[in-house]
Amino acid sequence: MIQSLQQRKIEKRPDQVRLQGRILFLTEDPELIKRQLAGEDLPWDTKNPTNNPQLRDDISTDEITPAHYCFYFDETLGEIPYLGLKCGGVTPIGRSAVKNGRFVCAVSGKRRGKGSSREQSPYAEMCAGIRVVIAENIERIYKQNCQNLGLLTSTNFSLIDAIRAGQEIPLAEFTAGEDEITRQVIEYGGLFPFNVARLQGKVFLPPLQSAGEGARATRPMTVAEKIFARHMLNERGEAGVLAVKPGDTGFARADLRFSHEYVTPMAAIFFEHYVGKDAQVNDPSTILFFRDHLTFLDEVISEEKKKLGLLDLATQLKLKQQAFAQKQGITLHGELRDRKGSEGICHSIVLESYALPGQLNIGSDSHTPHVGAVGCVAFGIGTTDVFNAWITKDVRVKVPESVKVVVRGKRHPNVTAKDFILRILSLEYVRSGKALAKVMEYAGEAIEELSVDERATMTNMAAEIGGFTGIVAPDGKVVEFLMERRGMERAEAEALIEGVGSDPGAQYAHVIELDAAEITPMVATPGDPGNGKYIRDFNTPVPVEIAYGGTCTAGKNEDMDMYAQVLADALRQGKRVADSVKFYIQFGSQETREYCLRKGYLDVFHKAGAEVIEPSCGACINAGPGVSTRPEQIVISAQNRNFPGRSGPGQMYLASPLTVAASAVAGYIVEYEPSEKAELVGV
Repeated sequence: MIQSLQQRKIEKRPDQVRLQGRILFLTEDPELIKRQLAGEDLPWDTKNPTNNPQLRDDISTDEITPAHYCFYFDETLGEIPYLGLKCGGVTPIGRSAVKNGRFVCAVSGKRRGKGSSREQSPYAEMCAGIRVVIAENIERIYKQNCQNLGLLTSTNFSLIDAIRAGQEIPLAEFTAGEDEITRQVIEYGGLFPFNVARLQGKVFLPPLQSAGEGARATRPMTVAEKIFARHMLNERGEAGVLAVKPGDTGFARADLRFSHEYVTPMAAIFFEHYVGKDAQVNDPSTILFFRDHLTFLDEVISEEKKKLGLLDLATQLKLKQQAFAQKQGITLHGELRDRKGSEGICHSIVLESYALPGQLNIGSDSHTPHVGAVGCVAFGIGTTDVFNAWITKDVRVKVPESVKVVVRGKRHPNVTAKDFILRILSLEYVRSGKALAKVMEYAGEAIEELSVDERATMTNMAAEIGGFTGIVAPDGKVVEFLMERRGMERAEAEALIEGVGSDPGAQYAHVIELDAAEITPMVATPGDPGNGKYIRDFNTPVPVEIAYGGTCTAGKNEDMDMYAQVLADALRQGKRVADSVKFYIQFGSQETREYCLRKGYLDVFHKAGAEVIEPSCGACINAGPGVSTRPEQIVISAQNRNFPGRSGPGQMYLASPLTVAASAVAGYIVEYEPSEKAELVGV
């Protein structure tokens, strides 16, 4: 494989870029968008921005390419960009409208491309004719996916005038401020041609010395920086350098590489097209595939979408992944044979069975940081990164800055890790985008007291912060987890965590300090996980129709403990799930299902009136029981995201497993209080 690529002809892009076409301004006002789609070019004052209409902020990849349309993995995606974009309560962009509008540039506000790591989003934009994306700031994974595909990005709004005038723009305009490797990826038109040039020795790789000198050699490092240093390739192409600092760029050797059926087929097609149908991946023993996203899709997909052939396309995703796994000798955690469901969600299984302290893991999902709970650096990547990692076994990295989140003191009994993370997401530092692409390192007495399962909720939702990853330095809780869940000997587990911690004097971009005692149960109100609000601050009751407990974030063993605790309390009081509520509990893995069987939880769940579902991502991605079906429906969910349309058209509140279960019993959003202390506390 490598030999054939060394003969491949690769050329750089021209030094000047001419972008000929129209500009689509994604505004808050849907009428302005409709006018642009009808042929009107919106005036835009780049000198006086306050004169311009308000641009949409926080455009998620769910809005760029709604989940059901990600079943396409070819140029058909060019018909669907922005189909889920909500402006003024409506979705003004229809199928093929962007492509038919001959737009070459799309402009939006803050935090463009937040949420899912799906590379279908920038690929759909490219296939529709978009060549450059302009926004105030751009989320890390989305931006990297754009660069990997060859889609240009910028935060320079003055380019609008140059594009409109049809002027040539120096390519350097799009590489300014980027690190040396990213600059070359852009110059070569994407990650794959860059990597081919890399194999041919045509690119410049900044040296990362294996033997440091001076200050670098003795530099105090954060826990994440230490792990990066272990995995960054040195000048000889070997993993391991003495030290790294934020801004260092290079390639990091991955211990594990995984993908799921949303991404594997597209990556496989890229691999077969660019590398060769008979080529073999590099070290299949360290690659994992998962069938975890679409197991229950047939139960909720609409007749309209069935008629579009989307259910058939979803089946093709499964079959393509199976065939590629079999051909390459890759482990596939797939569907169950004796009943409907999957072996488990990728993040759940990687945490339970694979990830180890000190590792560097990459996965095709923004919630890959989940396994940072055991003290490893894990981060989400896009399709092009996935298929390139199959070739090189490494991933390009710019060592990120770290933010330390210290939660001190003792939490209230009805407060969970989910309440902590919702509080963090509500902070101005996070909401303004200052934490984007940074490592979120959680510490403090209240974090140390959390179990590994609960820490995983914190690291998982570093994705909602827009962080590079989330991590907790491994300690005795991790040793106990490895012994209990992996059958590991204590000495082996203790050896793994040795030295995996932050040095005194390590430098942080910012330190957030919170007092656990000041945090009470929270929800994130509909629209964004950053809309955090204390339940006790509500003025009127919020009735719910659907309660959902599950997904990677809230389908772990300890989450099941919480659902069972609340429902057992309710049964003791002669209560059960309210008649007005459908309560769904979905396991994250078969291991968690077995745990519930051993603990007798299934009996509690059934007696209390909850519906139990086999493992799958399910409702979280609009692909299983628990999704809303009407805009006015109110849902309370323990999942990680409540972006518009992500889990159906309803109004979704995010909350902890305790709050979700208590609200299912009460019929409206409530704090949970154990029965021996108090009755349910309503709003």
